[in-house]
Amino acid sequence: MKVTRVTRVTKVTRVTRVTRGWFWVPMVLVAQMAGAQQLPAGSGAEVLKARCVSCHESDIITSQKLSLTGWTNSINKMVRWGSQITPEEREILQPYLAMHFGPRPAASHAANGGVSAAASTDAGAATYKRACQTCHDADIIEQQRLSKTGWTRSVEKMMRWGAQVTDADKEALVDYLVSRFPAR
Repeated sequence: MKVTRVTRVTKVTRVTRVTRGWFWVPMVLVAQMAGAQQLPAGSGAEVLKARCVSCHESDIITSQKLSLTGWTNSINKMVRWGSQITPEEREILQPYLAMHFGPRPAASHAANGGVSAAASTDAGAATYKRACQTCHDADIIEQQRLSKTGWTRSVEKMMRWGAQVTDADKEALVDYLVSRFPAR
């Protein structure tokens, strides 16, 4: 009878472990579907859901604001990093991304919230040329159109990845990027 009891506990333990593991699967799937459901309808939406949203949250995609060339370059980079996307899927996806998440004309680059900070703008512009354009083409940066929070995150990420931007330069650079390439 003791053996039966031990076997029974073992079975319960196994069932509990399996149940705990499977508990998270529906939650992850629901979270992925919720992100994917925010995407605009179109022929590329299914490709985007299958190939992009499996690794990236949809907000990272929708915030890019790239031209067709920019999206092509981005997809080329993902393919180099191991993304499995066919040429046929690319022909559907790239125009979809450019149409729904492409650049929009800026109202004005001159507007900077009424703050006159020529020295800060000059310092930010110098850091932009020295640090950002060392690795990135201007069109990729200009197409981002991020909020101040978005630019701050992007600059901090680049700093972690080795961009030569000091903490003292960071604020001027972010202010320059926000004034020159504001969110739309």
